[in-house]
Amino acid sequence: MKKCVFALALLLSGVGTFTSCGSDEPKKVVAQDPSNLDYNSSNAGNWNSYAHLVARLLVNDSKTLLRAWTEQYESDYDAEGNPLSYARLFQGETPYTKGEDGTLTARTPYFKTQLDAIEQLVDGCVEISGEVGEKKIGDPLEKYNKGKVTEALYAVESWYSWHSREDYQNNIFSIRNALLCSRDGKFDHTENGVSILNYVAAKGNHQLTQKVYKAVNAAAAAIKAIPQPFRNNINSKEALAAQEACGALSEVLEKELKPWLRENADEAAYKQIIKKYVDVVVLPTYKDLVTKNEALLKSVETLRAKPSNEAFKNAANAWLEAREPWETSEAFLFGPVSKFNLDPNMDSWPLDQVQIVNVLTTGDYSQLTWNPGQSEEAIQTAQNTRGYHTLEYLLFKDGKPRTVK
Repeated sequence: MKKCVFALALLLSGVGTFTSCGSDEPKKVVAQDPSNLDYNSSNAGNWNSYAHLVARLLVNDSKTLLRAWTEQYESDYDAEGNPLSYARLFQGETPYTKGEDGTLTARTPYFKTQLDAIEQLVDGCVEISGEVGEKKIGDPLEKYNKGKVTEALYAVESWYSWHSREDYQNNIFSIRNALLCSRDGKFDHTENGVSILNYVAAKGNHQLTQKVYKAVNAAAAAIKAIPQPFRNNINSKEALAAQEACGALSEVLEKELKPWLRENADEAAYKQIIKKYVDVVVLPTYKDLVTKNEALLKSVETLRAKPSNEAFKNAANAWLEAREPWETSEAFLFGPVSKFNLDPNMDSWPLDQVQIVNVLTTGDYSQLTWNPGQSEEAIQTAQNTRGYHTLEYLLFKDGKPRTVK
């Protein structure tokens, strides 16, 4: 979850021209207080269409992300003139530019050495551990301590669903997965185990291995210990402990693990680690993201076709399921997800509730899209009315699935 804005190609931003989403023609409805808005007969048509469009954009963005990792990144080709994926680029392959006559021209690799890729991997872990501690937990806590209680509440990510704690813990699990080259949290202690922590241990530095491993587990456990929901326990001692644990994790990753990996670099070993990291962690995570976003879209389509409390519950559960692969991908928010502006497209926070209600009231779904050349403010406004958290707002209220009224 980051606030970064870049002017990119229309196709890759997942934008286009949208009016109504099917049979529910948009109509103007009476505006309501964004903080206490309910689904009812007067706004159901626009509500259903809005939710459907947001879910569809999530599918589009996640497919764009997966294609970049598995098929082709930007306009990169290999030495044979075949499309070159980011997965291969991350493993050190040389990109080529293909001219109109088919001539291939080699360019500088994105990652000149395997150490470059290893350092990018660790940097991703440092960034998300810092973000969880300083921003996701720290920002609401700072506002709360200054007496800005309402601002503090709105600064809490995923508070409509009361899923903040689980999101933050999954962010830490994304670090665990990256360091272990595993998605199940199991540390392969065999001699032939391939991962960053296996490598550190194989080189005899068991103290650093255990320090990093314990710091990851401590941060995840501290977040889990925050009383539920986080929005009602912003200034709890458990929240402060979680913030401190995330800070300790960031410090050991940046000041101890990264320098050690640089000083003890082995290109052959690092090549194995990067390959396993891509094949076992990154690609399966993004494939799950597409699959679960498609399931989310299907559940929203069912809700739209036949609104009911059960349909809201199923859509809300599908949203929770779709959050897991996204949040466990946040240790690798580099490459396509950053270049193509997909993080803010899918996960901008905090939302602009007033603008969301404006879209809901007018049925003007063009407000969700942006075009290259627009101002950063205009792009950010569009991104703040789409993505997971907009859909969360439409599906949840006070930690529970919405109901039909």
